[in-house]
Amino acid sequence: MSYFEELKRRGRDANPFFVLMGIDVDSIGEGIAQLSMKVRPDMQNGVGWMQGGIFTAVADEAMALALYSVVPPGEGIATISETTSFLKGARDGLVVATGRVVRKGRRVAFTEGDVRKGTGEGELLARCAAAFAIL
Repeated sequence: MSYFEELKRRGRDANPFFVLMGIDVDSIGEGIAQLSMKVRPDMQNGVGWMQGGIFTAVADEAMALALYSVVPPGEGIATISETTSFLKGARDGLVVATGRVVRKGRRVAFTEGDVRKGTGEGELLARCAAAFAIL
């Protein structure tokens, strides 16, 4: 069974990082994926904000899952490059990361992602873009 199939079947439990971070798989399909997690005190930096790398990590996972939803079975992916613009911090509550495939070629795909406070329609906290190799 592929990783993508395992995620659809088992959700969070298919990915050890999701278990560690408390990330829930809300939806995956047709080039879009949404993940959510609660900000915990152990995710905060020294001044009480969610550490920036966590924004990037959860967005990266959402963009990767969006891409997995359109990659043929048996093909893998690997992040080539990624940028994150941090717009606003989060101290607590729920954050939601949404990833979208912008363009998929034979060997490279481009994605966008954002992290929002609360629901997927909440305040924009970070915006990301990534390129992935298709293996």
